[in-house]
Amino acid sequence: METQMLRYTLNKLENLGHVKTCNKKVNPEFELGAVLRYFDNEVPIMFNNIQGHDMPLIGGLYGNRQIFYDLMDMNKENRIFKFMDAIADPKPVKKISTGPIKENIITKNIDIINLFPIPTSHEKDSSSFITAGMLIVKDPETNDTHMAVRRFQINSKTNISTLISGASPHLRKIIEKSEQNNKPVECAVVLGYDAQYLIASQISSSKYGLDKHKVYSALKGQPLQVVKCHSVDIEVPAYCEIVLEGHIVPNKKVTEGPFGELMGYYGEVAPNPVMEIKSIMHRNNPIFQHAFPCREEHLSNGLIREVEIYSILESVVDVADVNVTVGGGCRLHAIVSINKKNEGDGKSAILSALGSSKDLKHVVIVDNDVDIYNYKDVEFALASRVQASEDVVIIKNALGSGLEASHVYKGLSDKMGIDATKPLDINLFDRAIIPGYEDINIDNYF
Repeated sequence: METQMLRYTLNKLENLGHVKTCNKKVNPEFELGAVLRYFDNEVPIMFNNIQGHDMPLIGGLYGNRQIFYDLMDMNKENRIFKFMDAIADPKPVKKISTGPIKENIITKNIDIINLFPIPTSHEKDSSSFITAGMLIVKDPETNDTHMAVRRFQINSKTNISTLISGASPHLRKIIEKSEQNNKPVECAVVLGYDAQYLIASQISSSKYGLDKHKVYSALKGQPLQVVKCHSVDIEVPAYCEIVLEGHIVPNKKVTEGPFGELMGYYGEVAPNPVMEIKSIMHRNNPIFQHAFPCREEHLSNGLIREVEIYSILESVVDVADVNVTVGGGCRLHAIVSINKKNEGDGKSAILSALGSSKDLKHVVIVDNDVDIYNYKDVEFALASRVQASEDVVIIKNALGSGLEASHVYKGLSDKMGIDATKPLDINLFDRAIIPGYEDINIDNYF
């Protein structure tokens, strides 16, 4: 029985009742994305009838925080510590000679346009895009596996643009060195992975210097089973669905974009490197994996950002929890709960949180009696515990996120922190409760 990658994930999600099935014929241009967006990209949907293709597509897999917890056997109380443990103590992978991914190998007459149901999501998108593809390269100096979710613009049957953004400095450095030496970078694009693989990909290589496949093994609690690609010297998961193999061409770029990006705006149009596809491996009856822009990758990225903010605040205040919010693109906004011990803890937490990443734009600090995942509760704290002249901290003209439109427009970002904690030892701010019935099970009454 499989215990890794997409088919294991689908089996678990179906048993938990999380998967919807769409058998109506759906156009991969716009219509498929509209169905996913209707559910805020939070509901896994299997599309079995895609116009022009026989291959099924799964979308919306990892756009819901609770689904991550269910798939990774964790909860909001322990997830930060489980992620920390995997970063601190990565485990070996298991190399095997063959696996299901090698059931079909294509080396001639490659045509990804006709082979795969690759969606077009927005009106002004420059092409169809592979949005859930996991780009894998080997660090030429350490031989460690580097992987990151990238978007891939479809240029032709065998050629795709590979977005190499400033958010991936380690990958950018590998590409830059290859261009200096005029040597192609062997790479693979993996589709059909599980939640642990996605989370492992979001851990910063430049910050931690880790082999992300080994982080996966630690997160999963079992060695990642990998096989060597058919045509490049790279290992990929033995139980994934599809692998595109090839190389990134040195000193060759194609205009990429526009593309409907983070926060619902179109991103910048720019030249980006291209990947020439030399071979394709796929399982029998493969399932194409799609992530409607821009939820799944960014939610997983936000989960790791929560770990990093928590770790930084831990040495400054008694931090209880961190929520890097979906509404803020899983990188621009954070709500932090602290166990306030001293007046000034709120301001200290603001400064430390904003210093954790140039991407973080606004942070709200609340007491531990506020549910940071309930926006009504957070708004309650803002409404009743904040005086703007005393509790709002503004830092002008700082570095910001290249994925945030107002920063791109200005080139700089103002940062804001709000201390929504209550004063210590003042009963005026005690919340009214109903003793013994705060967590009432309403199903018992109807």
